[in-house]
Amino acid sequence: MNKPRIVVIGSLNMDIVVETSRFPRVGETLTGEHVHFIPGGKGANQAVAAARLGAQTTMIGSVGDDMFGQSLIQSLQKDGISTDHVKRITGTPTGIASIMLAESDNQIVVIPGANASCLPEHIQALEQIINEQDVVLVQLEIPLETATAACEIAKKLGKMVILNPAPARKLSASLLNSVDYITPNRLELATLTGIDASGDNLQTAMEALLGMGPRCVVTTLGEEGSAFLRKDDTLGKVPAYRVAVVDTTGAGDAYNGGLAYSLALGSGLTEAVAFACKVSALSVMKLGAQAGMPTKQDLEAFS
Repeated sequence: MNKPRIVVIGSLNMDIVVETSRFPRVGETLTGEHVHFIPGGKGANQAVAAARLGAQTTMIGSVGDDMFGQSLIQSLQKDGISTDHVKRITGTPTGIASIMLAESDNQIVVIPGANASCLPEHIQALEQIINEQDVVLVQLEIPLETATAACEIAKKLGKMVILNPAPARKLSASLLNSVDYITPNRLELATLTGIDASGDNLQTAMEALLGMGPRCVVTTLGEEGSAFLRKDDTLGKVPAYRVAVVDTTGAGDAYNGGLAYSLALGSGLTEAVAFACKVSALSVMKLGAQAGMPTKQDLEAFS
């Protein structure tokens, strides 16, 4: 069986991860425990997730002409990801994410850097590369007009389009109508629809988003698992796996990479969502977003 072909169009960041016992209060200085420099960015993380599961993966994005940029490209190449279409932007720093880990959770500040230089014309010039793929996976840590162009081009070419709408923001009808699967968490779902997505409002919010254009809404619910909804169908739910949490950074990216891989294989929606939940669960058992991405063998060994 041929490997599924997935192109990820999105961000590459160097994650500067600080571990501490608790989050500081405003104006407070704490002594941290450890610092790590770890390859990240939602786009790169999702590419690694898909590649480790067995997909033939291509990354499209931008890095700076600094040491971080070179390190990020080399890291992707170690996982067999094609980086031929990752641009090096002269005179621009690579994007970074400042991540604080404490109390089994995280706080993240992203500085886009070269990711802001991933422009629509970059994507338009790669239409042939996109046409060779089975699935196009996009996030929102690149300019919104670039994400829109990527989804519109992919839809024109008849490709399966998955949009992870993070960080949360309002999206145009043109973008949403180009998406097959959209994967918000509760906060992102509320931002997209203007509806509080907590409790019994979850289905109402998902129905509202579905009415805005996507063919399917898959909402990640943290410890509660996932919910999914298609037009003219009932709400489906898949429970989360219970695991020992080390680092939640990248859990959503693992989920999206797993969902893309499973759908590219032709799995049904329930099966694909359950697979994504499993990939995400394994990812939080190790430190670092990309370092925690499981392989197919890891999933087979996990009961």
